[in-house]
Amino acid sequence: MPSGNFDINELKRRMDGATAALKHELGGLRTGRAAASMLEPVQVEAYGSHMPLNQLATVSVPEPRLLSVQVWDKSMVKAVEKAIVDSNLGLSPATEGQVLRLRIPELNEERRKELVKVAHKYAEAARVAVRHVRRDGLDTIKKLEKAHEISEDEQKRLDNEVQKATDGTIAEIDQLLTSKEKEILTV
Repeated sequence: MPSGNFDINELKRRMDGATAALKHELGGLRTGRAAASMLEPVQVEAYGSHMPLNQLATVSVPEPRLLSVQVWDKSMVKAVEKAIVDSNLGLSPATEGQVLRLRIPELNEERRKELVKVAHKYAEAARVAVRHVRRDGLDTIKKLEKAHEISEDEQKRLDNEVQKATDGTIAEIDQLLTSKEKEILTV
């Protein structure tokens, strides 16, 4: 039941958004096999804004350890190349005209550790996003209590609900990170 104009479900939806973003980013961390989805997180500086790579090029997997990126607009080849290099995926494109070929490196121990660090960075960003949502929620609850729209007991109850939602979402983030870490480190 929404109290005043506070909606715990809206807060949970925003927290779930952080989890969904993390799943998407972790999905881009591949473990040695080529997959077109590896390049999904790549954003290209194009036409005055940031655009997803798939809006500028076709990504295909001609071999198990090779990605091919066919850039549609010749003037965007350099921008796409730069975005891929800057993406922290550890890929270096070999450019032939409007086609970029990306060899997926065999995962050595050092590269696996690098990928785990990147995964940890993504997870921490998701945790921070969830904490921001929690802070927004707690601030809203505090304002409602100050304006006497909810009672002090109601404020405490809602604070606990927000904390429970936060704890649950952070546990889910930790679980996602743990399973991705396992996937990266096991050969």
